[in-house]
Amino acid sequence: MKDPYETLGVQRTDDEGAIRAAYRKLAKKHHPDVNPDKPDAATRFGEISSAYDLLSDKDKRGRFDRGEIDAEGHEVQQQRQYYRDTPGHEHYEPAGGFSQEDLEAFLAQAFGQAGRRSDWGATGRAMPGRDMQYSLTVSFVDAASGTTRRLALPDGKTLDVRIPPGTEDGHVLRLRGQGAPGFNGAPAGDARIEITVAPDPRFHRDGDDIISEVKVSLQEAVLGASLEVPTIHGPVRLSIPPGSGSGTRLRLRGKGIRKGHQFVQLQVFVPPGDEPELAAFLKTWTPRASFNPREGS
Repeated sequence: MKDPYETLGVQRTDDEGAIRAAYRKLAKKHHPDVNPDKPDAATRFGEISSAYDLLSDKDKRGRFDRGEIDAEGHEVQQQRQYYRDTPGHEHYEPAGGFSQEDLEAFLAQAFGQAGRRSDWGATGRAMPGRDMQYSLTVSFVDAASGTTRRLALPDGKTLDVRIPPGTEDGHVLRLRGQGAPGFNGAPAGDARIEITVAPDPRFHRDGDDIISEVKVSLQEAVLGASLEVPTIHGPVRLSIPPGSGSGTRLRLRGKGIRKGHQFVQLQVFVPPGDEPELAAFLKTWTPRASFNPREGS
């Protein structure tokens, strides 16, 4: 895999906020739902998610920076050697076993503690497992209406994550007891899952209301029509009143998030190309009530 810093376009000195911002920007740009015509979008999105999973975890990031794990989170075989003094000469002995210092360092990495003998071993002190950081990107519709998504973990396990209706971009879900295991009978840590909501070109959110736009022809706007429009709950029929203009907002009651509504804003389009019949009619047509559309602007 590529260097995770390179994948996210960040520097090794960047803080957590910069890394999070870079991930969210890339995740929204490359999410497969936003790029249905790009077959490589899923691969690119997977690389971005994996890079963020590693760099958003303080412990994993530190271990990667020290060369202890690779970009996929796998252990890197350390070729360390220990220097020892023996009477009469000096020599290097290849690492073959663990010294007391090695064991303490290992426990410090595994359990997030100082790794001192006073904290473990003879005292049998219980140590809670540490929290694990993950990221999950969901579609706008799934975040708005709620769903359950399965999250694959680096160790091969999976978590079924319930996304509550109305989940907002950047929200962090906490799954109790789904983090690293505890030591000496202590409880496991939690899984903290940051949610990124992929944009949807059909909708945007205003609190619990959904705003969308629909294009209508001049004929439909003048004479009225019945059209099928998308909602987060599925397509519905919408009646366009006669005499509607661009900017007219129509409400679909209860079709928003939770108890919110969906507001459909009309965009009226004039037929493209040459329409001599329409032009001839407009030259002789006089509206009953004269108005100036630019008045007051």
